[in-house]
Amino acid sequence: MRLLVKTFLAAGLLVSAASASHAVPLLEPTLRLKPHEDSGTPRVALTLDACGGRTDERILSALVENRIPATIFVTGTWLKRNAAALEIMRAHPDLFELENHGGHHIPAVDTPRKIYGISSAGSPDAVLAEVEEGADALAKAGEPAPKWFRGATAQYSPSAIALIRKLGFKIAGYSINGDGGSLLSARETARRVAAAKDGDVIIAHINQPTHAAGEGLVKGLLELKAKGVHFVRLDDADGVGTNDTTD
Repeated sequence: MRLLVKTFLAAGLLVSAASASHAVPLLEPTLRLKPHEDSGTPRVALTLDACGGRTDERILSALVENRIPATIFVTGTWLKRNAAALEIMRAHPDLFELENHGGHHIPAVDTPRKIYGISSAGSPDAVLAEVEEGADALAKAGEPAPKWFRGATAQYSPSAIALIRKLGFKIAGYSINGDGGSLLSARETARRVAAAKDGDVIIAHINQPTHAAGEGLVKGLLELKAKGVHFVRLDDADGVGTNDTTD
């Protein structure tokens, strides 16, 4: 597959000059669920990034206890440090779908720059390595092959999107930023999450157990559940993303 992508690169279908690419605005794709037949039941997809660090047990316990499904985007780094949380997720395959968040939580941008203070992959080969190492980490952990990829910071260069799609992954955007990178207050996080409507895809984080946002996420999710919202994983619903991220 890497050979195929390199052939794609050599064909000149990607932006090749680093100086020109650096000037290209980054994309932060949106993802929404397609309308479904049962229009009386709102559906929302909860996606949680596990970037590194540890696991927020407040969130994980609430999802299990309240039977709320979620798509978890895990890095290779997180997988190495969170065996206990991984076992809980494995024990509830009806709730948790694990997908690719990269090998080392490096933004999928193929020119050198910083996004939110994080250095980008910086080259096409480095983007490929980040995506493939994330998939390999899931395979080594005994998980099914991932179908979705979400890069660190959820921002991409257009040419990196083309690369990732050539590898066969859909790219997971979102429509609601639930916790602002886990930096929002509990109150603001709860407000944002509870405001989700039919078709929304929420992004939040499950790897910051000391942040107040985790408390707010749980509160917002329980409010949605009380309203009759049906939670779905990305593999259980058709999602349509902007910027050629899913088609």
